Amino acid sequence: MRRLIPVAGLCLLSACAAQAPRKYVVFFANQSATLDDGANAVIAEVADKARAHPSRIVKVEGYAAAGSNLSADALLAIDRAKAVTAKLFEDGVRGDRIIQTPRAPSNVEGMEVGARRVEIEITRP
Repeated sequence: MRRLIPVAGLCLLSACAAQAPRKYVVFFANQSATLDDGANAVIAEVADKARAHPSRIVKVEGYAAAGSNLSADALLAIDRAKAVTAKLFEDGVRGDRIIQTPRAPSNVEGMEVGARRVEIEITRP
């Protein structure tokens, strides 16, 4: 009985871990919405997983740092999300499964590189 409780606990933990959605991050160069080889590799991995789970939704969130022109920065976040969405579609993910959301430009301290990203998450509907 003593051995059964820890084993049951580990099984529950592993089941919870398998359920947690994973965020994939695509980074961009400063003031750019161009996908590089690293970004394409991340997107290809997401597309493979999305095709393996056809009932799930793919959320794409674009970010940009806040500079002197917030309108241009907001457009950059949109362009980054669009670039990732287009590549996912090109890699075989149906467009009706992709939800694209740009985030407001932000300058959280220490997040200079983090603001130049798109986060992708595969979730249940």
